[in-house]
Amino acid sequence: MMFNNIMRKFYKSLCNFQGREGAASLSSGGSEAPLRRVTNMAALRVVVFSGTGRTLLNTSKSIHTPRANMSFSSLPKRKKIALTTIGVLTTGGAGLALMLQQSVKASDLELHPPSYPWSHNGLLSSLDHASIRRGYQVYKQVCSACHSMEYLAFRNLVGVSHTEAEVKTLAEEIEVVDGPDDSGEMFTRPGKLSDYFPKPYTNPEAARAANNGALPPDLSYIISARHGGEDYVFSLLTSYCDPPAGVSVKEGLYYNPYFPGQAIGMAPPIYNEVLEYDDGTPATMSQVAKDVCTFLRWAAEPEHDQRKRMGLKILMGASILVPLVYYLKRHRWSVMKSRKIAYRPPK
Repeated sequence: MMFNNIMRKFYKSLCNFQGREGAASLSSGGSEAPLRRVTNMAALRVVVFSGTGRTLLNTSKSIHTPRANMSFSSLPKRKKIALTTIGVLTTGGAGLALMLQQSVKASDLELHPPSYPWSHNGLLSSLDHASIRRGYQVYKQVCSACHSMEYLAFRNLVGVSHTEAEVKTLAEEIEVVDGPDDSGEMFTRPGKLSDYFPKPYTNPEAARAANNGALPPDLSYIISARHGGEDYVFSLLTSYCDPPAGVSVKEGLYYNPYFPGQAIGMAPPIYNEVLEYDDGTPATMSQVAKDVCTFLRWAAEPEHDQRKRMGLKILMGASILVPLVYYLKRHRWSVMKSRKIAYRPPK
């Protein structure tokens, strides 16, 4: 109501000036556009600097701007039903997908492995490098007879589980086919740091022929490639047993409840005192399985320790930057953002 009265006064003042302009134009015998614009601007200036104009400029505080109400209770009944139906269907679909995914995982593993308290599973925990060294010894003396690690080189062991001199000695124990030489002939040489771990078989066909048709998998990424990771591998290595009553296993296969189908072609690879550790650690079955699983975890994720160190550095930096950013946002940027430019006419 107040705004309408102000606009009515403004229109009345403008009409008075236009009437004066019309009278002046009739008395002068014509109308000129420049004179009309000047008089219109003069009328607007008078209204703005008058009490009415000041009131008009100050009405922004008293004008109520309606805000949109997006609450669920204010929606029509049809929209409420539609949104409720969409929410129920979405929740049900997500739950069904999760259930189906779990059922597929359960079909892959006949018996789900338990979760073991690995020392490197903590948020800031590192791998046990002494266990990595022992795990490499287990792989070299037990696993390498059938399984390859074609993506791991001797140089990767330097600074992790062995010194450079020790790794050079280990590499020189193998013979590598190299060449050709100047005469075009292939030759053998001692291994060096840049060489990869040797393969037990020259090709997959030879591997199948030596293992009753089964192809031993490469162990470079076996921990990451199996659901359950080191828990599954540890359970598989330590769970060979006699089949229960009513279960028969074909000749050449072994019963293992954690292997898909419960029948595996690999004979029990480890047992108590299967080898003698260089550091004198008792080589029990669980200790051997634990060490080789730790070694395989490092082989699948050699950046494990570096990734956690970087995460710790980021957390420490964020603990300083986040309060600083909050202070700037709260006490600097919010003040600049909430500034308003107001026109104050001279008195």
